[in-house]
Amino acid sequence: MYKKSASADVSMISKGSCYLEKQSQDTLPLKKGQEPDSKGKVVLKKKVTLLRGISIIIGTIIGAGIFISPKGILQHTGSVGMSLTVWTACGILSLFGALCYAELGTCIKKSGGHYTYILEAFGPLPAFVRVWVELLVIRPAATAVISLAFGRYILEPFFIQCEIPDLAVKLVTAIGITIVMVLNSMSVSWSARIQIFLTFCKLVAILIIIVPGVMQLIKGETQNFKDAFVGKDVSVMGLPLAFYSGMYAYAGWFYLNFVTEEVENPEKNIPLAICISMAIVTIGYVLTNVAYYTTITAEELVLSSAVAVTYAERLLGNFSLAVPIFVALSCFGSMNGGIFAVSRMFYVASREGHLPEILSMIHVHKHTPLPAVIVLYPLTMVMLFTGDIYSLLNFLSFARWLFIGLAVVGLIYLRYKRPEMHRPFKVPIFIPALFSFTCLFMVTLSLYSDPINTGIGFAITLTGVPAYYLFVIWDKKPKWFRKFSDRVTMMLQILMKVVPAEENIS
Repeated sequence: MYKKSASADVSMISKGSCYLEKQSQDTLPLKKGQEPDSKGKVVLKKKVTLLRGISIIIGTIIGAGIFISPKGILQHTGSVGMSLTVWTACGILSLFGALCYAELGTCIKKSGGHYTYILEAFGPLPAFVRVWVELLVIRPAATAVISLAFGRYILEPFFIQCEIPDLAVKLVTAIGITIVMVLNSMSVSWSARIQIFLTFCKLVAILIIIVPGVMQLIKGETQNFKDAFVGKDVSVMGLPLAFYSGMYAYAGWFYLNFVTEEVENPEKNIPLAICISMAIVTIGYVLTNVAYYTTITAEELVLSSAVAVTYAERLLGNFSLAVPIFVALSCFGSMNGGIFAVSRMFYVASREGHLPEILSMIHVHKHTPLPAVIVLYPLTMVMLFTGDIYSLLNFLSFARWLFIGLAVVGLIYLRYKRPEMHRPFKVPIFIPALFSFTCLFMVTLSLYSDPINTGIGFAITLTGVPAYYLFVIWDKKPKWFRKFSDRVTMMLQILMKVVPAEENIS
C-alpha cells in the first residue's frame, strides 16, 4: 500500500520520496470511505445528477449490438418466440442485477463498482485480480471493439458502393478513441453533457426502428410471428449461451456504481437511475426485435451482418443512410460512458494501493482523474492495430460475469457479516440469490460449451494471483527500483499537473 502525508507547501507522493511544489496549499489525504466536500478542493466533484446517471447507464448499455447483429440469441434459441422470450428474460435478470448494485451502491458509498464491492466482502486478492484483468485486457479490448464499430459505421455513407478499407476504419477509430480520452480528461461536465446528447440520439435511433415496425403490425404484417415457437430444438447448451448473448447486450447497468462518489444524493439517485434506465432499455430492446421481425424473417436475420441497415433499406428508403450515422453515435456514446466509468475503478484501486499511485491523482484545475483515464489509451491503441481483439473478448467475457456474480454473492455475505450496515435501499434476498446463481451457472456452463476460449480466459485471469504477490504484497523491492518508481511518479505528476485528492486547500 502506498501512503500519503502532508506539509504546508508540498504534496508528498510515493512513500514520501517525491514532492510536487504547490502555492499556499495544504495537501491532506482523502480518507478511505470518506465523502469529500468538493468546494475549493482538488477532489472529484459531485456532478452526476439523476439525468446524467440515466444517460450513463442507457448510453453505455445501448451500443452497436441491437442495431448490428442480434442474431446470437436467435441462433441459440431456434425460434422467433423463444428469442423474444430470452430478450425479455435477460432484461428482467439484468434489472435484478442492477437492483442488487443499487443496494451495494447506497450502502457502500465508494466508487469502483465490482472492484470495491469484492474488496469490501472478500478482501484484496480477488479485488486485485478483477482490476488486473480489467486494466490489461478487458477494457482496452472492449473499447477497441466498440470503437471499431464506430469507425466502420461513420464511414459507411462514404463507401456505399465498395468495401471500406481496414486502414481507414482503424484510423478513424483511433481518432474517435483520442477524442473520447481528451474529453474525459478535460471535463466531467462536458463528458456528461455529451453523454446525455448521445443517449438522446440512441433513443431516437431506436424509435426510428420501432415506429415503422408498429405501423407494419397495424397493417397486419404478422406472418413472421405465426408459429413463433416452432423452429429447431433448443439444446441444453444452447439456451444458456442465448442468455449469455442477451446479458452481454444488456451489460452496462453497473457503470453508474463506478462513479458513486460523484453522484448527487446517491441514496436516492442511484436506485432511481437504475430502475428508469433498465425499464427504458428492456422495453426498447424487445420492441426493436419485434419491429425487425415485422419485415425480416428469422432466416434473413441470422444471415444479415447489420440488421438495422437491412431493415431500414426495406422500410425507410433513402432515409436508411441515416441509420449508420446513428449507429456510429451510439457506439461513441458507449465508448464515452465506458471510459468515464471504468477510469474510476482504476482511480479507486490506486487509492487502495493496488495500482501505481499516479492513477489516484487528480488534475489540479480540471478536477478529473487524468492519469486513470489516459492509462487505457496506449493499451487500447496497441490492441486496435495489432491484437485479435474479438478473440480476447471471447476469452474474457466469462470473467465479467464471474466477478459480477461474485460481487452479488458479496451482497448476501455482507447481509450476514455486517447486519448493522446502513442500507437505505434493500432488495429481497431472493433477487441477489437468483442473479448470482444465474451468473455463476452461465460461467460454469461456458467451461463445457466452449472449453478452449473459456479456459484461456480463466488462465489469463489467474495471472492476477502472482501479480498481486509481486506488485502489492512484496514490499522488499530493491532500492534502485523504488527510487526509479518515485522519480517516474514525480515526473508524471509534474507533466500532467496532478496531485493526490485533498481534504483542504487554503
